[in-house]
Amino acid sequence: MGAKEEWQVSCRDIASRRRDMTVFVSQGHIVITVPPGEAAVLTPLEVGRLRAALRDAVVSASNTDM
Repeated sequence: MGAKEEWQVSCRDIASRRRDMTVFVSQGHIVITVPPGEAAVLTPLEVGRLRAALRDAVVSASNTDM
């Protein structure tokens, strides 16, 4: 087994507190942990859907700032 790759993503929670999400791969699945340790396990296809949803949300949020 190789070195474990992890990615940290800065974010804020619903109360606008700074938080970090951790993304890593486990047994071919993508795992996202968010404080206080909640996790979502996604297949590669689900990660693609999450990416698309995040992209759409960013576009939508950008349009409301005008």
